[in-house]
Amino acid sequence: MVESQVELPTPWGRLAGTLLLPAGDGPCPAALLIAGSGPTDRDGNNPLLPAPLDNIRRLAEALAARGVATLRYDKRGVGASVYPGLSEEVLRFEHLVDDAVALAARLASEQRVTRVTLVGHSEGALIAALAAEDAQAQGVVSIAGAGRRASALMRKQIEGHLPADIAGPALATLATLESQQAVQDVPDALVLLFRPTVQPYLMSWFRYDPAAVLAELSQPVLLVQGTADVQVDVEDARQLHAARPDARLKVVEGMDHLLSLQGDIPGGTEAVAAEVAAWLQELDVGVAA
Repeated sequence: MVESQVELPTPWGRLAGTLLLPAGDGPCPAALLIAGSGPTDRDGNNPLLPAPLDNIRRLAEALAARGVATLRYDKRGVGASVYPGLSEEVLRFEHLVDDAVALAARLASEQRVTRVTLVGHSEGALIAALAAEDAQAQGVVSIAGAGRRASALMRKQIEGHLPADIAGPALATLATLESQQAVQDVPDALVLLFRPTVQPYLMSWFRYDPAAVLAELSQPVLLVQGTADVQVDVEDARQLHAARPDARLKVVEGMDHLLSLQGDIPGGTEAVAAEVAAWLQELDVGVAA
């Protein structure tokens, strides 16, 4: 494997990531790896979590071992993706889609790369689907991708975890944001979740129905979902599959949202990489035929 650092200038700063090429000199398929929600870096690590995961890095390495090049990256404003003067209140979901399109083009420019597939985990799955057409992607892989709007997932989490005196105002705030209206007076108990500066981003995210987005794609789709995922469950994958009946659905027994098999992240990322690499090989055979 050959690893190198990538920097892509942008109007607002720069995007930075890691290019990992498989051994050898021949042409190879490639995947842009798009991480999940929050301030997640190129390796899949998030300062809000108690310990590093490195699940995206491990996925990249497992794919390289199977002949697939990858580019994984820090989100704008995270790690080495420098965004001077970044303000939370100006960030929109569409900005993350724009970044994926730009980085897919950068990956496609590599001499050894044949075609680029967008591989998204969790929130990254929706970003991949929205970016696919403009990125002229070979395909889209959704790993633990939601089958419902983000607001529907948040509603489920609120109803199941918050006490009634907090859940009521939280659900009312959520409904207002779903209608694309800002909420001025957020209760103190909900400021972390619905602070005014994050509301524009949430509203931009809530506009998209993942199943409807997938249904409109022309690219082939692979859906990978774990049975131990308590954040996005198998029913979400089935909703996506119903929207795209021609997609391949792979359910990984015992895998959770972090791509871990009973606490074993290397085992989970190996399982996912095997599915993705085999699917990409079939796509390449189909193109050749």
